[in-house]
Amino acid sequence: MSHIVVIGYGMVGSRFVEDLTTADHAGEHLVTVLGDEACEPYNRVLLSDVVAGTRGLSAITLPAADHPRVTVQRGIAVRAIDRERRDVLLADDTRVPYDHLVLATGAAARIPTLPGLTGPDLPGGVHVLRSVDDAREIVAATLNARRAIVLGGGVLGLEVASGLARRDLAVTVVHPAGALMERQLDEAASRVVESTLRRSGVDQRVGVGAEEVVVEDGRLRHVRLTNGEVLAADLLVLSTGTLPCTGLAADAGLAVERGVVVDADLTTRDPRIHAIGDCAQPPGGASGLVAQGWEQARRLADLLTGRDPEGVHSGVGDVVRPKTPGVDIVTMGLCGTSHREDPALRVVRLSDPSAGRHLEVVVRDGLLVGATAIGAGRTGTELITAYTRRTPVPADPAHLLLPAAVPATPSTGRDSPSLVPDRATICRCNGVTKGDIRAGFDSGARTLEEIAETTRATTGCGGCTDAVCGIVDWLRAGDGPSPSDVGAGEEGFTQMKHEQDRAETRAS
Repeated sequence: MSHIVVIGYGMVGSRFVEDLTTADHAGEHLVTVLGDEACEPYNRVLLSDVVAGTRGLSAITLPAADHPRVTVQRGIAVRAIDRERRDVLLADDTRVPYDHLVLATGAAARIPTLPGLTGPDLPGGVHVLRSVDDAREIVAATLNARRAIVLGGGVLGLEVASGLARRDLAVTVVHPAGALMERQLDEAASRVVESTLRRSGVDQRVGVGAEEVVVEDGRLRHVRLTNGEVLAADLLVLSTGTLPCTGLAADAGLAVERGVVVDADLTTRDPRIHAIGDCAQPPGGASGLVAQGWEQARRLADLLTGRDPEGVHSGVGDVVRPKTPGVDIVTMGLCGTSHREDPALRVVRLSDPSAGRHLEVVVRDGLLVGATAIGAGRTGTELITAYTRRTPVPADPAHLLLPAAVPATPSTGRDSPSLVPDRATICRCNGVTKGDIRAGFDSGARTLEEIAETTRATTGCGGCTDAVCGIVDWLRAGDGPSPSDVGAGEEGFTQMKHEQDRAETRAS
């Protein structure tokens, strides 16, 4: 019997345990999980929804490990890894031996080096958003705050800013780069997002950084910007990136660069120790998306149990869709400025800032390899379909943008779930198809919570919740099964998918 110890019980650590027990048909592994938080695992991606007030904390809790060969210890601090003894030392001086050790320690919020933020603790009114406790503190702070600043205009920063605006705070995003979400958007796309955000109550200072956080009597008062402007604020949320938690690995003599260095099999220089999720640095680099961590969890579970990992993919890739109500943003693959110098690519753009719309498609060898869609939910949905399924695109890529110029027609009943084939992916984060949802329903899962537990649908970004609810309601109504080959071509179900993803966008 092999003993696997997992350090970290977040989204990736808990998924690894679930995947491992599912793959361990022979019952050859015992698992001990050491989590530093005292609570059950939860969906960190949805913390911005908690700040916005669109979800309660109970709604983001993930299923706890419930398996006879799994032991979970919560609220446990690990002091050290002893590679010679093959055990880990806990804060209470007890030791836990391992045959294989999995590091899923995640990442911590990065605190910028600024005057006013140099103490061991953050001043009153200054927060990060990385944990349930952080979300609670931010929500409590909004009760007495009128003006908020979000430092950092990446995906999380924009989600937090939109959430605070929903709570009727005057919000300003301060972002030093020349474009919001600069990893995904170029300056032209950012300008469209900026104008749309202003209409939804979120102001910005783009291309301007913070120079000082002015604190009086231990509490935030102002933020001084690099252009000399001083912004008054009652609440400051730092969204300036993350730092992988690599201390345990470094102290144990493992190779650490930005993250814990691992090979293609998620193994460190010590063949008994592996790393997955935000703390890991795989050969191709880390994307920062939870889908990559989930893919790593599944692959490592397969490798440790001897199951063939080939062909196992989450299906989400690098599609990014921030939860910013009123501002529909979708990016995927090559986007922003990442492809500007490649002459082998065909790039077509449609930009209409006055209408809050900006689209770009990037094509190589007849396939869509990247796209940006702002303010064009219907077209964004089609681009996601083409990108994730690698379907051939028209000879003239401009045809991919035509739906954005054609007004959507009112629904005529063609959006019934009966027209969606079972192979259509409903939950992109977890690769859950309509057929998977139907199978879960047929096995007795009747509520959204039961479907989520059975299939994992809605447990990622949560954007598919409305679509899943619609399918469950249709199944409850007994409208009859849809044959898996209904609408086998793309045209057979894109209308339903248009409406479904528009609902997903509104829900997210």
